[in-house]
Amino acid sequence: MRESASADPRGFLDAIPPPAVFDEVQHAPGILSYIKERIDASRSTSGQYILTGSQNLLLIERVTETLAGRAAMLRLLPLSQREADGDPHAPLPWEMPDQAAREQKRTVGEFWNAMLRGSYPELAAQPQRDAALWHASYVQTYLERDVRTLRQLGDLSQFQSFLRALAARNAQLLNLAELSRDIGVALNTAKAWLSVLEATFQVIVLRPYFENLGKRLVKTPKVYFTDVGTLCYLAGLRDAKHAAQGPMAGAIMETVVLNEIVKTLWHRGIEPQVYFWRTSAGAEIDILVAHEGRLVPIEVKASATPRPAMAETIRVFRRDHAQKAMSGYVVHPGNVRLPLAPGVSALPFDEL
Repeated sequence: MRESASADPRGFLDAIPPPAVFDEVQHAPGILSYIKERIDASRSTSGQYILTGSQNLLLIERVTETLAGRAAMLRLLPLSQREADGDPHAPLPWEMPDQAAREQKRTVGEFWNAMLRGSYPELAAQPQRDAALWHASYVQTYLERDVRTLRQLGDLSQFQSFLRALAARNAQLLNLAELSRDIGVALNTAKAWLSVLEATFQVIVLRPYFENLGKRLVKTPKVYFTDVGTLCYLAGLRDAKHAAQGPMAGAIMETVVLNEIVKTLWHRGIEPQVYFWRTSAGAEIDILVAHEGRLVPIEVKASATPRPAMAETIRVFRRDHAQKAMSGYVVHPGNVRLPLAPGVSALPFDEL
């Protein structure tokens, strides 16, 4: 598309009347003003053009300049489990508490094998593909194409070290000053690299919940990769048993649960309001989801055998936030759904 569109944008659009899909449109920004003309000539017709692109920063700049008020922006992340199962519109448990349980299709072993593969559409559509090789190629392509185009990286090997160091800190409170010292780069460089990762939807920055909005913005966040397969690849995990029993099992589980919630909402066109909660004494709720003015507390456990003790932090949170807290969930990779405490249930991930 790039050469034809750049040489004669008007003739190119004449040859491809709407509805039309243009992929990687950031490589042919010259067509945007002509698309604007076509839209304005028929404002009552929706969906005339679908424009996609991987380099979000470059694309959004031109779109906001040229197509303001004429375009809806959608974030399309790797597949949610709902989409992979062919049931993309399935509600989240707290949206319809009385709904029937979603069908379980996987054993615990199958669950962890799926975590290593991740949720990019190509890997889902081609189960025979070597997942580690695919993720290696993806990381290299992303480094050389998207990030280098968006920002001067300098030493690519240092950026790759940054990615791996970030993966090792996935789901932890992120101390960027410590991370930058560990890999030998300036703090401002680490901040810039993280901003690129967030803007290109490689990571989700999860902020702590406070009633005071200002505090949410300045307190230490956590960072999660938007694809658990990429996380496992960067962390050097190649074996499902090692992933399930190793030190990153909890971080992997938190990542897949957070991703399922965020993807489900984002793919509906809804901005997720998702946080974590942590007290000065160290008590913590892994995920808080804002829903209709209230909060859904979620604890995530890597163990497939839920126990009442796992509900204790949610029980305390519900007691201290009685007016706002909804029923809570302990999400795990097993196949047991049962009550753990008043207002707290164990929930298999496949039913999330």
